[in-house]
Amino acid sequence: MLNMRAIDLVLWVIGAWIALGLLGILALHRFALVARVFFPLGAIGGLVLAFAAIRLLGSGMVDTKQLSLGLPQLPFHLRLDALSAFFLLVIGVASFGISLFAAGYFRAGEGTAPGLLCLEFHFFLASMALVLLADDAYAFMVAWESMALTSYFLVTANHRLPKIRAAGFLYLLIAHIGAIAILLCFGVLQANTGDYTFANMRVQNLSTFWASAAFLLAFFGFGAKAGILPLHVWLPEAHPAAPSPVSALMSGVMIKMAIYGLLRVTFDLLHLHIWWWGVVLLVLGLTTAIFGVIFAAVQVEMKRLLAYSSIENIGLLFTAMGLALLFRSYGMNTLAALALTACLYHVLGHALFKSLLFLTTGSVLHATGERNLGRLGGLIRFMPWVAWLALIGILASSGLPPFSGFVSEWLLLQSFLFTPGLPQPFLNMLIPIATASIALTAALAGYAMVKFFGVVFLGQPREEKLSEAHDAGVFEKIGMGWLALLTIGLGLAPNSILHLIDPVTRGLVGVGLAHPASANGWWLLTPTSMVRASYGPLYFLFGVVAAVVIAFVLVRLLYHARLRRSAPWGGGHPWRNSRMQDTAEGYGQPIRQIFEPFFHMDRHLPRPDDNEPEYHVVVTDKFWEGIYMPIARATEYISAKVGKLQQGRISIYLLYSFVTLIVILLLVPTARR
Repeated sequence: MLNMRAIDLVLWVIGAWIALGLLGILALHRFALVARVFFPLGAIGGLVLAFAAIRLLGSGMVDTKQLSLGLPQLPFHLRLDALSAFFLLVIGVASFGISLFAAGYFRAGEGTAPGLLCLEFHFFLASMALVLLADDAYAFMVAWESMALTSYFLVTANHRLPKIRAAGFLYLLIAHIGAIAILLCFGVLQANTGDYTFANMRVQNLSTFWASAAFLLAFFGFGAKAGILPLHVWLPEAHPAAPSPVSALMSGVMIKMAIYGLLRVTFDLLHLHIWWWGVVLLVLGLTTAIFGVIFAAVQVEMKRLLAYSSIENIGLLFTAMGLALLFRSYGMNTLAALALTACLYHVLGHALFKSLLFLTTGSVLHATGERNLGRLGGLIRFMPWVAWLALIGILASSGLPPFSGFVSEWLLLQSFLFTPGLPQPFLNMLIPIATASIALTAALAGYAMVKFFGVVFLGQPREEKLSEAHDAGVFEKIGMGWLALLTIGLGLAPNSILHLIDPVTRGLVGVGLAHPASANGWWLLTPTSMVRASYGPLYFLFGVVAAVVIAFVLVRLLYHARLRRSAPWGGGHPWRNSRMQDTAEGYGQPIRQIFEPFFHMDRHLPRPDDNEPEYHVVVTDKFWEGIYMPIARATEYISAKVGKLQQGRISIYLLYSFVTLIVILLLVPTARR
């Protein structure tokens, strides 16, 4: 098997995942077999997939294959190049940890039968891998729709709850609207040749108008899957509804398939690169990032907070793509490679730390039965493994060194700071504003993550039942530990990752950064040159550890003899309990006040005669009220009017047919003899 071509090895993994799913149907209710055998075997498939991807990235080759599947005269054309291999690496390393966690997470008797979950889970993985291999529109759309359907069934695993069914319907609706736009994009790219292979699309010289039409359709279609504004509304509904391993796969991996699709169309299939395309991606990406992080900071439910955080990170990815496209349109290929490197680095980093955070949230849900931040607290005493692993994900998501989130955001900031004078004057005004917006987003992301960790794990338990919480099981610890170790590794050895990204940027923009970045050693990251900027993660880590050790020693030697313990000040109250701790609502109050125009807020105020006064505020999305609810009401109104035509009488239907026939005869001219 080691001598196989990389594409054949990937196909073997896809076949193994499909086989595991089918075996799950045969063992429909045999929970122990499905959870303890099939899911770990699926995890091994993820490792093999990552190995195949790394091997192809190291060789720099392109593998192709044709499968006699599908309709007659429409075989599946497959292609494995550097771009698809990098995203296969993301699927492989993330799915290994998530699958192992799932082996310990799923419980017998919860929602869907275990064998059916096994089928949906592994078919979901297989369909994502096939999306990356597809080299024609037909194979791509089959894999894309398979990915949407399997993820829909996973989201609605606990389909007995109406709220979960509604979240699944919303997700499927927006996914299919996006799929229509992608299909139309491929229709434009094939340029009326009838050949829907990507090889044919690469050689078409579309006019500026049709190239722009293809770009906008791709942006809309893939943006719907990614969660870009204003197509984001499904994401904070679907992620809380899905089981935590599924949320991790969707947020960490699936939405990256949209990033892949947009990169494939924009930088590979289209030969034109127009500057305003980059501006569209840049502006909407920054708007999405700020919107997502502001909403994350005011959430009171764990998984909704992480879902809005994913919207923020998707915004950063679109920002990096927009900047790369802007540089590419002006022939600044080195800067385009830098922005693309930041984008791809964040794709991998976010897949790991966001999957880790969703998995730790799943452990908290299982241990406590609570998802509301206001009913949690103090769990670091009862769930130390989960708490410390979550802290690694929190630090990475906050963009703090020396973790992976800092490297990608630092590279993105370098892309902005290195920007020379651009030909368009207003672009030179936009770049500083965008740089400040990135800094604001990073600061608010840290704020939201501190809230998440502090309210859940620190302080005193807010409910008595929390003292009965238990730590994660063995499979769960291994899965989360794998993701945590990779998150740390990405932060400490960025040059190694740049060598994996280098073939991708060379294929897309003709320039790579691996050699100049590592010219000063593997321990020092220099994106372009030492004169411009450099970052040494190991130096930083050594400085932090040294500062902590020195502070600890000095405190122990100089102040230990005079150490005096006393109860903390409680604001003058004689008693101290968990109600005196800062709540999730209180923590988010400054953000609600500063950014109040972003929110639609419903406040419940207590009356003077209330025996048990209660105050709470519900924050909702203005996009939902301003865009989607009017569309829903208009659809209901039109449906009601059209429904009146359905009277249920055969004579009425015959009358409709007769009138239609008369109209056709009047409109169609009589054929001349």
